[in-house]
Amino acid sequence: MTKYSLRPYQQEAVDKSVAFLTKKKGENGIIVLPTGSGKSLVIAAIAKALGEPTLIFSPTKEILEQNLEKLASYGEYASVYSASMGQRRLSNITLATIGSVKNRADIFAGFQYVLIDECHLVNAKGGMYSDFIKKQDGSVLGLTATPYRLTTDGFGGSILKFLTRTRPRIFSHLIYYVQIGQLFNEGHLARLRYFTNAEFDRSKLRLNSTGADFADASIQQYYTASGFKDKIAEQVKDILRYRKNCLVFTRFIEESEYLVNNIPGTAIVTGKTPKKERERLITDFRKGIIKAICNVGVLTTGFDYPELETVVLARPTMSLALYYQMVGRGIRPHPNKDFTAVIDMCGNHELFGKVEDLQIINGGGGKWFIASNGRQLTNVYYGERTQ
Repeated sequence: MTKYSLRPYQQEAVDKSVAFLTKKKGENGIIVLPTGSGKSLVIAAIAKALGEPTLIFSPTKEILEQNLEKLASYGEYASVYSASMGQRRLSNITLATIGSVKNRADIFAGFQYVLIDECHLVNAKGGMYSDFIKKQDGSVLGLTATPYRLTTDGFGGSILKFLTRTRPRIFSHLIYYVQIGQLFNEGHLARLRYFTNAEFDRSKLRLNSTGADFADASIQQYYTASGFKDKIAEQVKDILRYRKNCLVFTRFIEESEYLVNNIPGTAIVTGKTPKKERERLITDFRKGIIKAICNVGVLTTGFDYPELETVVLARPTMSLALYYQMVGRGIRPHPNKDFTAVIDMCGNHELFGKVEDLQIINGGGGKWFIASNGRQLTNVYYGERTQ
């Protein structure tokens, strides 16, 4: 058993969460803990402190395993109810994936508390989480590093809203939060150095039908016209001359395949990569056998590798959550690296600013929002309305 000592902000998060859950019966709240803050450790401490039947949801098998490991470090036994783990057992603390219990709310009726990791994935308008929560009598606490969700206004426009401000909504209260800048200042996170590509012209891209992000067709057209695949390849080759490794985010499989075919020591991971093959590739990446992992739509959450030295953003986005999660893969510190290089080839940094400058702001009356250097990023129209 490993002995953990909670940092002051982690202990405060636990205390505030337990107080809310035990006093606000039947009400739902969230706490916001940035990537690299030890969220799984806080979840374990909350479950231990509650001491009553508690159900903990994780969005993926990998994150469930992380949370299970932290509970074990406290000497706490937890069972697992998840098809992806091949287990369906109940105990005082039960870890689960929503797909495995969506139709079994009845067997969890005796659970007093529900914790939902990565709660920004909960859609208040409907879905597995929403349906399950409506059938529960206990209190629900969500945890996330990105407390916002894209919603539509019914008139062709999209708004990125703080979770406590969506209509309808699941979570009504912000219980506790840590500013990510505090964690950087206290030395808990790796220093980031941003490098941008001034040649990428985002004005050539069109928005999709929701107005929330760029249309794939316009991205592909611009990539072809600008020779973007070759530029990514040149960038990655240059990086590997002076950095040990890099994680590359691309928009389409074609770019990642192009890199693998032209740069020795690279590999590709997509949503279609078989589980065992993905695990093998990631293991080889950690060992240094593979120098660069090119990925499409994966490795944005649940992938923790403190020795990661370089993150390449080779895809444009208007999604604050996606930008945060991509940069966040390199946010964990390690004694063998001085900083993490963030190579932004598509102007995302210019739109959102530095991750370390993101702040949670109370606009009064519980109207929370995210801002960067005084500029509001949530609860404002996301991009432009479509015509």
